[in-house]
Amino acid sequence: MAEKFYITTPIYYPSGKWHIGTCYTTIVCDAIARFKRMQGVDVFYLTGTDEHGQKIQKVAQAAGVPVKEYIDKIVGELKDLWKLLDISYDKFIRTTDEYHEKAVQKIFNKLYEQGDIYKSEYEGWYCTPCEAFWTKSQLVDGKCPDCGRPVELMKEESYFFKMSKYQDRIIKLIEENPDFLQPLSRQNEMLNNFLRPGLQDLCVSRTSFDWGIKVPFDPKHVVYVWLDALTNYITALGYGSDDTTLFDKYWPADIHMMGKEIVRFHSIIWPAILMALDIPLPKKVYGHGWLKFGTDKMSKSKGNVVDPFILCDRYGVDALRYYMLREVQFGQDGSYTNESFIKRINSDLTNELGNLVSRVTAMVTQYFGGQIPAPNAEEPIDAELKELCQGLYGKLCKDIDQLAVPQALEHIWEVIQRANKYIDETTPWILAKSEEGKVRLATVMYNLCEAIRYVATTLRPFLTKTPDKIFAKLGIEDEALKSFDSLAVFGATKVGTTVDKGEALFVRYDLNKELAYMDGIIEEQMKQAKAKEEKQVENAVTIQEIGIEEFEKVQLKVGTIVECEKVPKADKLLCSKVDLGEGSLRTIVSGIAKYYTPEEMVGKQVVVVTNLKPVKLCGIESQGMVLCASDDEGNLTLISPATKMKSGSEIR
Repeated sequence: MAEKFYITTPIYYPSGKWHIGTCYTTIVCDAIARFKRMQGVDVFYLTGTDEHGQKIQKVAQAAGVPVKEYIDKIVGELKDLWKLLDISYDKFIRTTDEYHEKAVQKIFNKLYEQGDIYKSEYEGWYCTPCEAFWTKSQLVDGKCPDCGRPVELMKEESYFFKMSKYQDRIIKLIEENPDFLQPLSRQNEMLNNFLRPGLQDLCVSRTSFDWGIKVPFDPKHVVYVWLDALTNYITALGYGSDDTTLFDKYWPADIHMMGKEIVRFHSIIWPAILMALDIPLPKKVYGHGWLKFGTDKMSKSKGNVVDPFILCDRYGVDALRYYMLREVQFGQDGSYTNESFIKRINSDLTNELGNLVSRVTAMVTQYFGGQIPAPNAEEPIDAELKELCQGLYGKLCKDIDQLAVPQALEHIWEVIQRANKYIDETTPWILAKSEEGKVRLATVMYNLCEAIRYVATTLRPFLTKTPDKIFAKLGIEDEALKSFDSLAVFGATKVGTTVDKGEALFVRYDLNKELAYMDGIIEEQMKQAKAKEEKQVENAVTIQEIGIEEFEKVQLKVGTIVECEKVPKADKLLCSKVDLGEGSLRTIVSGIAKYYTPEEMVGKQVVVVTNLKPVKLCGIESQGMVLCASDDEGNLTLISPATKMKSGSEIR
């Protein structure tokens, strides 16, 4: 029976634009999963999206869009990104998937019935962006210790999970199983900052918003996002369903991979939940560092995010994958700069790998009519290149087992660099000048072609386009020659195979030109972010606060648009007849003709200010106001009830 391997990324929160920081964990996990599959391991690779919570509900409401509709668009963009980057996940889970929601309710019920969940009242400091509660002592300068944003004191009826009950077991787990939580720095952080000071019971439900999974026996509560989100690792395998085949096969997970900011949830809360459910724990939780932009963490609000779609379109998918996998020492914070990205392409991909393949195929074409010659004159100088090739796979296995992906690529590049040096040492252009030299040249060319095959084969888990291009240049079509098994013996490439020099694998970029191009994009992003921030500040300053008594004077009702037409000689205005349950229709004029046609308006339910003083617009008396939402990009949408309501229903 094949070895099993279950690897997961965290499930991503669909709150806005995706950037290369988002891609980092997923590309690393993809490389590991692909490597294991090539080893013959039965791999299950899970990723997905975490779609519940107060933050996402607020963002969607601000955009005037139903929450699920808002999320669907962003999740679609994420799936497009994973497709572009050749992410080979086996399953994509969404926490809004029906099977997941039902399983979470079963889990909540089980924990409640066995006494691990109880009802009480919660008061604590809440960070909406992180969806996390903090004690006052955990705050840093009165702000969230994770993201540095302001927090708010919240008090509400909640259900609690008895996490404190499992404190000693979790301490013992981390202390006695050093491989469980990696790297070592994360162990010290969890033990000293959270576990040894004493765990508090965990708030696992909320009543202040309703975008979440309903607590089955108390539907005014929704399940708190971390109990909901963390359980995806088992619900995706069928836990809590009628079919647990995948769960029985793949659990426990071999690796949970995530950024360091959510290690606490995965190394403390998640083990406690699994202990309460009497489920085996994952074998390893790995919290890597952040990929920063220069010295700052990538942030949409700062405008310093880098769009992976733009990078892939201009430089290719493999360039981005290689940079992400090679540049960052795993477990530590990494730094992205446009300059380091372009330099990596020029030096490693173009000058070293691309140049090696081009030189060798060109020489085989020039000296041997394009056919790989038979080796027949070995010399001592050949030994080092052969030994590097034959020892490469063993090194890579150790690297991947230790999650040392950058080191794996360094070992592949040792072969590339040695092959380039081997060309300079053997001087094929001199050997080609004599018949005796050409006998030796055949061996040199064969060794170089075989070394390139080793490189292409071992690169397959890391780069998804380039290896196939290299095999095509070498004329290798046999899949067996592209497998790890074929690396056991140096000399598997078939003599007489026809090479194809073709186009270069990578182009060399003008550094200054590319920096100007990329800096222009970043500058525009930062300019937009600054304008948005200034607009928010301006709005905050100019908004005049009113008391509840004044607000109660505003009468809001649900209206149904029965008729609608353009106002003559007014390009921006639509005139609607609105049913407000009053027995007769109201006439309301709105400046939304740029965004809606009269045909689109008919049948829509809208929110109407019904006690607004009538006003004449283009000779038409408007008897109320239809409410809309708009953003800084100039988008506008009608505000409508989430579900169909009776005309005239009061909004309060």
